Amino acid sequence: MDEIKLSQPDETRPSSNSLDQPAEENIPFGSTQPSDETCFSNAAVPLENISIVRLQLSDISSRYRSINMVMSFAITSLVCLIMLIVHQGWLFSPPTGFVEPGPWIISAVALLGVVNISYHFFADPKIKYALREQDLHFQSGLFFRRLVSQPILRIQHIELKRGPIERKANLATLQVFSAGGMSHTFEIPGLPYEKAVSLRQFIIDHRDLSIDE
Repeated sequence: MDEIKLSQPDETRPSSNSLDQPAEENIPFGSTQPSDETCFSNAAVPLENISIVRLQLSDISSRYRSINMVMSFAITSLVCLIMLIVHQGWLFSPPTGFVEPGPWIISAVALLGVVNISYHFFADPKIKYALREQDLHFQSGLFFRRLVSQPILRIQHIELKRGPIERKANLATLQVFSAGGMSHTFEIPGLPYEKAVSLRQFIIDHRDLSIDE
């Protein structure tokens, strides 16, 4: 009988299917191929190489401190006067439990008023602000200093608040609302009204330019 030999395919010869289709790489399931365009970098930044620019802070109006001191004195005096009238019984008989501790309570209220007036005398001059092209800064605090910085691009909207006393003194309070916040991030009190309007207009105009860029 004639022997029939079956030829084995040559493993070294590329098949026609391998020529038409590109070779697939072994990539673990769930992983993606690295791309140069979406490369993420999170390298450490040496703090010694960061240049620090000192802020040029501006003062608020001195009338703001005067108003706070006068208001504190007026409220303290009114409360002490009412308590003194009640204690002395000038209009009606004083309550039984208020006759003996009355002078101590009046003295405590007067002392708190003096402390509040002294606080405004020393703390209000520490309120400062700084406006730059890309951010707004606010500083406050007597014993514990607080500095808040807000990028102008992140400001949602701003408001001018003026009460009766502020309108009389030609002052205004600038409230800054950040994006995504329900209440204002911070407020700059004691600004002259014209300066507060200028700050508000600059932030609005510059914020639109930052968004366009």
